[in-house]
Amino acid sequence: MNFIFEQIRIGGDRNFGYLVGDRAAEEAAAIDPAFLPSEFAERARVQNVAILRILNTHGHDDHTNGNEELARLTGAPIETDFKDGDTFMIGSFEVRVLAVPGHADDHVLFWIPSMAVAITGDLLFVGKIGGTGTREQAQQEWDSLQHVLATLPDETTIWPGHDFGARPSSTIGLEKATNPFLQVDSFDAFLRRKSEWPRFKLEHGLK
Repeated sequence: MNFIFEQIRIGGDRNFGYLVGDRAAEEAAAIDPAFLPSEFAERARVQNVAILRILNTHGHDDHTNGNEELARLTGAPIETDFKDGDTFMIGSFEVRVLAVPGHADDHVLFWIPSMAVAITGDLLFVGKIGGTGTREQAQQEWDSLQHVLATLPDETTIWPGHDFGARPSSTIGLEKATNPFLQVDSFDAFLRRKSEWPRFKLEHGLK
């Protein structure tokens, strides 16, 4: 199996980072390598791949604070300014970019269709979604979620930026069936769900 995919627990607020690579091509990318950049370099060494790209789902410090150190350790560039629809290769694996603002203006999702993998950052957690501060941001987040649900097949596995759910990963289909924020059918209902979330969690025994 040439596909390398490691979910790395890196501390912070239960943050996850990811090492994605192609064993045959001996190359990889580090995604959200915060707090423990040396761990990404070590995992790449163990897997016998070179980190050629440093990527972030968004620019918040708890996802980016290891970028410079990992760049020093590996010589890899820090890549930013992705647009919706951009594509690039990690070895033989195509990665597609979805722009998903809301939680952060620069938020993107990395999707590897051939392996049914999507790294969702702080847009979509297992059973939850990322926080927003204004109505405008909430509208952006709602639109981004609809974009994701319309684009990614149900069998796509989702890999979030934090371990905030009942499991460390999920699928689009399972989130459609169980995530309270994907059970609503309008932005107004979505906004109410966000405002009522503390009470909703208490009533439904959620953490």
